[in-house]
Amino acid sequence: MAVDLKAEFPEMQGLSATNLKYSKRFYTFYQPVIGQQAVDQLQKQQPNDLFGQQPVDQIPWGHNILIFSKSKDVKEAMFYIGQTIENNWSRDVLALQIKLKLYKRQGKAINNFKQTLPAPLSDLAQQTLKDPYIFDFLTLSRPYHEKDIESQLMAHITKFLLELGKGFAFIGRQYHLAIGDKDYYMDLLFYHTRLKCYVVIELKNTSFMPEYTGKLNFYLSAVDTMVKQADDNPTIGILLCRDKDTIEAEFALRDINKPMGVSEFQFTDVLPESLKSSLPTIAEIENELKNAELET
Repeated sequence: MAVDLKAEFPEMQGLSATNLKYSKRFYTFYQPVIGQQAVDQLQKQQPNDLFGQQPVDQIPWGHNILIFSKSKDVKEAMFYIGQTIENNWSRDVLALQIKLKLYKRQGKAINNFKQTLPAPLSDLAQQTLKDPYIFDFLTLSRPYHEKDIESQLMAHITKFLLELGKGFAFIGRQYHLAIGDKDYYMDLLFYHTRLKCYVVIELKNTSFMPEYTGKLNFYLSAVDTMVKQADDNPTIGILLCRDKDTIEAEFALRDINKPMGVSEFQFTDVLPESLKSSLPTIAEIENELKNAELET
């Protein structure tokens, strides 16, 4: 078919055998939705894009191939189409977000936003958070400390902001607040341009502990009083821990009067030297393979 089409339409691009196979996969993937929405259009007699507010024709074909070949269903595909359009992702960034399973992480953080923020701000804030956050661009050797994590996050600020998501603007690290006769330093302070609010991020290189929410609540009160402007929305806190117990975190947030969420974060560990020395080198592995071939 590819040969025949190229002969019939010599000036047309995209008629390779591979591309035709992708076109068939595209149709097969979206066919149930296309068929149902086409019937709805005929019944309503109103023109409407078959893919709603996030049409596939707004992103390049290469992006489309990546999405429908990697997504499990149309709902997941529509999520990545929408995110690509909204954030103007390149294909490499899209591939990274799919690999890191953004669809399953977006809006999954435990939070108290419905109790502490008005609608629809609470819904928007919830979709801003992820769980877990994947800082795979960090490589730290044990034992690692919170300040080491902060330092590398700042060294890779572009990738850090990409993982946080659209709208985060970096304000400062170890942001100083003088309260009474004491000095306090918040780990990370951001301003979110869509939520129109400050965001305090506290890093804890341990499992979640309920008392962490009390300290973060204190910081949010201070920022609301000393930093926030009259036209800003209430400051939001994000507590990032190595792991958490979901029920424990939900109980800890239940009576907190400031908006905050609790998420886990993950990064790549560097193998310690003692372990590295016990592993075979590439040359040793190659020699073993050669010896095995000679023996056979």
